[in-house]
Amino acid sequence: MAQTADQARATAIPVPVNTPQTGSPTSGTTSDFTDFLRTISKSPALISGYSKLLKSAGYYKGKITSKYSLNLQKAFAAAEQDRLELSAITPIGRDEFLKQKVEFEGTGADGRPSVVTSITAYTPESARQLVDSIIRDTLGRKATDAEIKKYTAALKGIQDKAASTTTYKTVGGKQTQVTTPGINEQQYLVDQVSGTDEGKANKVLGFYETFMNALGGR
Repeated sequence: MAQTADQARATAIPVPVNTPQTGSPTSGTTSDFTDFLRTISKSPALISGYSKLLKSAGYYKGKITSKYSLNLQKAFAAAEQDRLELSAITPIGRDEFLKQKVEFEGTGADGRPSVVTSITAYTPESARQLVDSIIRDTLGRKATDAEIKKYTAALKGIQDKAASTTTYKTVGGKQTQVTTPGINEQQYLVDQVSGTDEGKANKVLGFYETFMNALGGR
């Protein structure tokens, strides 16, 4: 059954606000944590996002990096130990724990405002679902394999530009949180598809206008 664009986007992996979890979010098994680290170590985007988050939370003292290292692993281990202690009383997932730690601290380890960048990393399946839903809604048909490949690559290409940035700052004992969104991937794909010859032709048939109205773009 075809999914809507919002449903497809929801299955993507956001970084680091809701990064991929292996097993239950509050699982404390060694294998679960090892699998979690293994997943992170394979993705430069995840490594970069987590190094920023761990640094803001006060666990990581090194430079922001996209390469997995022993120091980063030790920071993960320290954070995991604290999370498990808290989870014994109040179950909490890894990302939620780190976010709360950042919010509590208010600033990073160097005393400056904490800045967390959240990137949405699409899996092949979630990208396929999103692209197919956009094609169906704008062109009125199923996406071809070539279109899936083309627009999946497009999603990956705008990953950094689509990232949202959240800044935490404490001034006079009052904490503020400001989130600046990146470009909207869904709207980006709509624009790309509607700009093709078929897309322009389908505007006459009403597919594009109907979808834009549903998005609130008209």
